[in-house]
Amino acid sequence: MKFRQVVIFTGKRFRVPQGIQRIDVRFTHGWQLRYGGTKFFKDGSADGRGAAAALARAKEELLRRINRLPAPSLLQTQPSQHKTSDLPVGISGPIVRLRAGAKVRYCSLSVLLPQHGGKPRRSSIYIGTENTYTVERYHQAVARAVALRQQAEKVYRRDATRAKRAGAQVLKP
Repeated sequence: MKFRQVVIFTGKRFRVPQGIQRIDVRFTHGWQLRYGGTKFFKDGSADGRGAAAALARAKEELLRRINRLPAPSLLQTQPSQHKTSDLPVGISGPIVRLRAGAKVRYCSLSVLLPQHGGKPRRSSIYIGTENTYTVERYHQAVARAVALRQQAEKVYRRDATRAKRAGAQVLKP
């Protein structure tokens, strides 16, 4: 879990985890939790004496939410505006290639498979050659590509949630 140093208006320093922000405005002083929605934890005094207790309550709630909710996903959910095909996110094609020494080109779809904590893998779904390509084979390849991408996204989200929960253990008192 990432932490940063926050200095409040009184000059006191706090080590604050990612997901908690300090709010100091005219009549409002406290910590705002921003994970799975927002919640404000007031200092309870205008002089900042309750800041440490409010931060402790915010950390407890953050830990509770991390252990209950899935980790936020950074995966793209909608195709880019510049994408020219109607294929879903992470799938592109059909790509036409000619293997070295071959006389007939072949078509495939390219699928980007995200991996939490690592570089995404790329997989190719074969459609057919110039001679065997059909609309039906294209639709079957798209269905396989979508299923492959969905499975990779599911694993990515599971791994991201596990990593987030493991990193949050430093918040335990």
